[in-house]
Amino acid sequence: MARVELNTPAPEFKLIDYTGQQISLSAYKGKQPILLVFNRGFF
Repeated sequence: MARVELNTPAPEFKLIDYTGQQISLSAYKGKQPILLVFNRGFF
């Protein structure tokens, strides 16, 4: 995976949300801000 640089658009990707559904970044383009949170473990 390529390194993401600051101040550049994020690459297209797909992730599984908390309900188990697959979502893609492009599905939200131009609609609303996106906040990504990556937890390194459970607290």
